[in-house]
Amino acid sequence: MKKKLIVLSGAGISAESGIQTFRDGDGLWENHRIEDVATPEAWDSNPSMVLDFYNMRRQQVINAQPNEAHFILAELEKEFDVEIITQNIDDLHERAGSKNVLHLHGEILKKRCTVDSENVTSAEEVMQLERSPKGGHWRPHIVWFGEEVPMLETAIQRTQNADIFLVIGTSLLVYPAASLVEFTSEKCEKWIIDPKIPHHLPKHFQSIALPATLGMRECAKRLRQL
Repeated sequence: MKKKLIVLSGAGISAESGIQTFRDGDGLWENHRIEDVATPEAWDSNPSMVLDFYNMRRQQVINAQPNEAHFILAELEKEFDVEIITQNIDDLHERAGSKNVLHLHGEILKKRCTVDSENVTSAEEVMQLERSPKGGHWRPHIVWFGEEVPMLETAIQRTQNADIFLVIGTSLLVYPAASLVEFTSEKCEKWIIDPKIPHHLPKHFQSIALPATLGMRECAKRLRQL
């Protein structure tokens, strides 16, 4: 039986594909205040501005390509039971060939109804402010600040069954995603790949202080020796 490898991926893996990181040190997101583009209040006050922002983000994702780290994770499915839990809203894991990807924070290439959150469909390359069939509007299928993370319970369940828990491209500072490590079992092997290994890292983590692509090369070698 294949060992279950649960991967928690963050902005660092997509950054090497040219997708700008979620938030810079100045508190801005691509020169926008978070409060202006990524909260329910922003949507209520200025939906057109929010749509324009996500249209820009969507085009960036469409133009990006998966990098070596994405492809290595997909390749590992031959030897491990791989499930990816990602904080990223792009589809680079899927395009690289990963078959089991759970998006904690939503997906930029989809939209959902403001009245019926279960009504999710593909987003147009350029979204306009349009009515949905149920009388609401179509909004980006993104979990904004201040909103619940609906896939969190599923992510916790998967994490609890991990034989190996691999963190890549995230500093374990963004909650609730960062809390997933708390649900790993005592016998679970824990790894982290990041150029800057967090000081607050829980015990028993094996760390690889490299960017995602170089780190995955090294990690794959070590995993295959387990």
